[in-house]
Amino acid sequence: MPKVILAGRIIVPDSDLDSVIAALPTHINLSREEKGCLKFEVTQSAEDKNIFDVYEAFVDETAFQRHQERARDSAWGRISANAERHYEVREKP
Repeated sequence: MPKVILAGRIIVPDSDLDSVIAALPTHINLSREEKGCLKFEVTQSAEDKNIFDVYEAFVDETAFQRHQERARDSAWGRISANAERHYEVREKP
């Protein structure tokens, strides 16, 4: 089965920035602990404090979908709900 890679960025509104920054370490740690997570990186842009670059890699589509469901139903999902998401998802052999 091919790996699933998600790459892109989120743009966080000023009104949510402090909450997103506070919640991000927990979200990253929980994501990295998920079965099937190969890599999970979220870094704040040095040029624009509202932009966070995202790179995720999962062993397969099942692991990726489990992550998506967990994140959507988590505190992170609620805190980051207003963020614009600009992602590309692809499979890699």
